[in-house]
Amino acid sequence: MPKRVDHEQRRRQIGEALLRIATTRGLQSATMREVAAEAGVSLRLVQYYFHTKEQLLVAALAYLAEQLAARVSASIRALGSPVTARNVVYGTLTAALPTDEESVRLTRAYTGFYSLVLSEPDLDKRPGANYPDRLEAMLATHIATAQEAGEVAADVDPALAAAALLALTNGLGSSVLGGQRDGAAALRILTDQLDRLFGAGGAHGRTSR
Repeated sequence: MPKRVDHEQRRRQIGEALLRIATTRGLQSATMREVAAEAGVSLRLVQYYFHTKEQLLVAALAYLAEQLAARVSASIRALGSPVTARNVVYGTLTAALPTDEESVRLTRAYTGFYSLVLSEPDLDKRPGANYPDRLEAMLATHIATAQEAGEVAADVDPALAAAALLALTNGLGSSVLGGQRDGAAALRILTDQLDRLFGAGGAHGRTSR
């Protein structure tokens, strides 16, 4: 009997090969042939599943978003029950910092994708490429919920606060990758800003990863 092919598994195998290239070598000069070699499959097979490099990039970005979402969920659960708006904000942003091997890999991969947008600006208009916008909107919603509960000052603009926190997180991630500071120092800076937004911070703000 011929072996049944799991097409989604094969697509993911190829997409994750591109993510490894994004993590280690960047995407500016990555070719379909290089992806095939990294995945251990033929170029023809890569072209069967992804007719263009753009299709492959968008699919790989979706896989990357899945991996980050799983990390964020685990981070929020680690802060305990019940799941509050405050915990969602803390857990989401601290999970996005490059503080361990997995998060460094994720940050490097995202950096590879958004560096590519500079030379291929149409890429950020494709489905799956608007993850930062959706993340920012989600953070603003939870900050507003915490504000209604009296955990955030009434004069805070949730949308501006979300944008500033996400920009800070991205900047701290770049500073870790660039060797300016380590992950622990970046986490202290981020949690200090979160503590200021939410008042006392407490155990949430001092969580170490």
